[in-house]
Amino acid sequence: MYSEIINKKQTEFEKTLEHFKEDLNQLRTGRASAALVENLSVDYYGAKSPLKQVASISIPEPRTIVISPWDKGSLVNIEAAIRESQLNLNPMNDGQVVRINIPALDEERRKELVKILNQKTEDAKINIRRIREEIWNEIQQLEKEGKIGEDEKFIGKDKLQEVIDSQNKIIEEVKEKREREIMTV
Repeated sequence: MYSEIINKKQTEFEKTLEHFKEDLNQLRTGRASAALVENLSVDYYGAKSPLKQVASISIPEPRTIVISPWDKGSLVNIEAAIRESQLNLNPMNDGQVVRINIPALDEERRKELVKILNQKTEDAKINIRRIREEIWNEIQQLEKEGKIGEDEKFIGKDKLQEVIDSQNKIIEEVKEKREREIMTV
């Protein structure tokens, strides 16, 4: 009975991990990455659209992003979206494509990014703990209703903790990998 509850919430765990990874993709590491800009909101014919839906994004060199819009008339809007983002990037519009040169990070900025990374990691772990509390409350409710015994309740609690530990381990692994990327000069 308790395993059904844990399995039912598995998609919430997966969504939390996916959201965490997407958040980390927004962190600038000093290396060009399409993930850095692909979800920027661009004004495209009066509607806000993610950049990846209005242009192709390529990485011809380790520190350069080239954005080729499907419609050349949207170059100015793409450039504006990049400038208005909080990425502190300086796009260059040559009339055909938008180029972004990614500057190398200094030590101070790297340390600042690690602090942001740690905060995003903690946010993900808080979400995991929230889901754990929801599942634990449901298991306790099953025991109160007499659908499971006390022994089953504690077995469920142990199984739940195993799932939580594995989720937190994955979050830590992703964080450590990203931190190495940030701190690599």
